[in-house]
Amino acid sequence: MDEPIAVAVGLGCQHGVAPASLEQAIEAALSPLGAVVVVCLASHARKSDEPALLELARRRGWPLRFYPAEVLAGVAVPTPSGRVAGEVGAPSVAEAAARLAASGGELLIAKQIHRGEDGKAVTVAVARRSQR
Repeated sequence: MDEPIAVAVGLGCQHGVAPASLEQAIEAALSPLGAVVVVCLASHARKSDEPALLELARRRGWPLRFYPAEVLAGVAVPTPSGRVAGEVGAPSVAEAAARLAASGGELLIAKQIHRGEDGKAVTVAVARRSQR
């Protein structure tokens, strides 16, 4: 049996997103990877008080990491966004946060945007934890 892959999940989301929308977006992003162990959820520092993110992390036992815009902006990502840079001060949240939380590990899933039943958007990216 294959060892599960240790991954960090980077997230961006609209304020007020439902926990179910976050969970569905994460599950959809992880499903093609097979056996994984989520070692961390990561996002922009401005999401450090987002209720759904805090609730999901607590319920699933996943550690949370938050990064300021200037740290996120320093990470090379495949799909930067000028719109996101204008809104949050960094051209990437999900991809950059996933790579940072994975200690610079390989991005396995580039950002995917999901819209939950609550109508709120969630952006998810997944990186393999570096063995360094």
